[in-house]
Amino acid sequence: MEASVELFTSVGLSKLKAEETLKNKAIAARLAIIIHEARSLSDVEIDSGVGNLLYQIATELRNQSKTSYLLQYVCRKEINNKSQLSAAMAYFVDNPTSPIDDVKFKAACGIGITVTPEETKAVVSQIINKHKNDILSCRYKFNFGTLIFEARDKLKWADGRSVKSEIDSQVHALLGPKTAEDKSSVKVIMTLSCKILKLTFSNSLSCEYLILNFHKPGENYKTDGYVVTNKTMDILQHHLNYTGGQVRTRFPPEPNGILHIGHAKAINFNFCYAKANNGICFLRYDDTNPEVEEEEYFVGILEAVRWLGYEPYKVTHSSDYFEELYHYAIELINRDLAYVCHQSVDDIKGYSPLPSPWRDRPIEESLILFEDMKNGKIDEGKATLRMKMTLEDGKADPVAYRIKFTHHARSGNKWCIYPTYDYTHCLCDSLEHITHSLCTKEFQSRRSSYYWLCNAVDVYCPVQWEYGRLNLPYTVVSKRKIVQLIKHGIVKSWDDPRLFTLSALRRRGFPPAAINRFCAKVGVTMAQVTIDTQLLESCVREELNLTAPRIMAVLDPLKVSIVNFPEPKNLILSVPDFPQDSSKGNHNIVFSNVIYIERGDFKKTAGENFHRLTENQYVGLRHTGYAIMVQDIVMNDKNNIEELLVVAKPISDIRKPKAFIHWVSEPLTCEVRIYERLFKHANPAEVPGGFLNDINENSLHVFGNALIDSTTANAAVGSQFQFERMGYFCVDRDSTRDKLVFNQIIKLREDFTKE
Repeated sequence: MEASVELFTSVGLSKLKAEETLKNKAIAARLAIIIHEARSLSDVEIDSGVGNLLYQIATELRNQSKTSYLLQYVCRKEINNKSQLSAAMAYFVDNPTSPIDDVKFKAACGIGITVTPEETKAVVSQIINKHKNDILSCRYKFNFGTLIFEARDKLKWADGRSVKSEIDSQVHALLGPKTAEDKSSVKVIMTLSCKILKLTFSNSLSCEYLILNFHKPGENYKTDGYVVTNKTMDILQHHLNYTGGQVRTRFPPEPNGILHIGHAKAINFNFCYAKANNGICFLRYDDTNPEVEEEEYFVGILEAVRWLGYEPYKVTHSSDYFEELYHYAIELINRDLAYVCHQSVDDIKGYSPLPSPWRDRPIEESLILFEDMKNGKIDEGKATLRMKMTLEDGKADPVAYRIKFTHHARSGNKWCIYPTYDYTHCLCDSLEHITHSLCTKEFQSRRSSYYWLCNAVDVYCPVQWEYGRLNLPYTVVSKRKIVQLIKHGIVKSWDDPRLFTLSALRRRGFPPAAINRFCAKVGVTMAQVTIDTQLLESCVREELNLTAPRIMAVLDPLKVSIVNFPEPKNLILSVPDFPQDSSKGNHNIVFSNVIYIERGDFKKTAGENFHRLTENQYVGLRHTGYAIMVQDIVMNDKNNIEELLVVAKPISDIRKPKAFIHWVSEPLTCEVRIYERLFKHANPAEVPGGFLNDINENSLHVFGNALIDSTTANAAVGSQFQFERMGYFCVDRDSTRDKLVFNQIIKLREDFTKE
């Protein structure tokens, strides 16, 4: 029977729904077959109630081999609503390989249970009485969805439309018709609800939502797309016996570079999901490319994970399992599921290369050649071991092993054949009994090989779940591109504070708690997203506002001499480290007759919007209780302002100044580095000529003779401060005993240089 609009509308589907269904050829063909079979089982015409259930079977039933069994109950109207049908399909998911037990099946989906209108009315009345006070108080602003959920829980097999109709009827009887105010309020609430639903379920699925929808350990088969074989349930039971039902995740980076902000999301997701479920998370180095792996990367990755506040249950390496992986490869060959191939890399490139001429070589021949590969008898590039399967993207027979005569950081020269990611990833997950293999979206095309390979050698198969990568604008995180930036002298190292590697963010002064909070706010999204850096900066400010003590520093100093300094000697002022919380302590600063202010805080003459110091306008000095007024301006031989001579007056004696500025006295000289975006455009890769043509030449400003409060003299590398009116700064590792170097972390929300 051919799919058509006429066929679908004949069973009660609307014309629009029928037309939409035809756009999906697979579902349309399936629905046509189901309609044909249903008509053969029923003597009466199929009505819209049954037709909608047939559509649900065509679109939602995972195991289509159960279709005929299910149709018998639908056509006899023993299953007559969506709730019953959903329960029936859930029964098949929970019992994927067992023979169908008719009694248990009927009980599971409510066959034979009839919910009368009187029962529905009584339950709805009970629920409304329970919430009566809130309903009367909120009227039509009340969230009636909660009533529907509660009613469905108590009336599991009732028709959903009948339940909703009864709720509407009883609510109307209680509240009466909607007033104008009710209508406007409901409209606003509905609009807000739609926005929230869109943000939560379309753009950025929250971690809480995902946690609720992930399978429980041992229930892998309930996940969409999971492959079930006749051995699956026994293997899962063995897995449960081994783990005790524990959630087990892993963070599996390649040790060929430094982690970046995107990895922070992966670290948070894997470790937090495990922690939320009282589980464990492994750190596993995917060390299968020995030519690009270095000790500094192994060390740096573990340091980054710990810096973010996470401790792996165990640190493992893919190379720990090289022996097991090798024996699995032998098993694949013995099952005629892998073969030794001599095609070059160029021969097998692309999505539709010609089949390998060696695909059907005898098993014994592949076994001998694979052993020769292992023993170094075949030159590099002259042979690979390939698996007999096709990936989602159409790529056929992915490589499992290749020859590399390269020293390995851990196994030395024991091996000259190394497994690929496609081969290693799933089997290492299996060996570590990972329950949730969480990875970024680009690995979705490898999911079929993941499931295929585990089932091909009859081992435990974890569930792979993909999520979108985290991208930030105006930066690059690719290892290859960062190497280019270093090579061209644009940045100095992997931890250059203008980069978004985790080591760079750490050096710049970003608190790990802020990065974790940022990852939590971004959430987990199915699609690849680019998040504005303002969200990250907001998280950093929130954290530093609570942890970074306030001090005063001047980047471009202008000397100011107070000609009538009010005391015969210097004053020692006690200044709070955190103005909003005096319990966090104070520090002492010197106030003398010579101070230094920002050169930009003085103008000879200025417009009415400039509230700082001018020849005719006084300004307050923070923390002193004094304001200063210009008496004279000292110029140097280049006609630049060299010094201001000022008079100080107690603020209590004058009208309150329009502004208060920061200053330093008897300061230390330091270097301050101010950072701007490294690139001019949000996506540097799209710029003609490539990302190297998009460099912002003004991304670094160095103030080599800045002045800072002397209380910072013994500040350790990594110490964070808020420079009053400027922003947050961190002591850099380039600091010496004689001179501190500060990196700007981020600006304050308001720029002090504004009028």
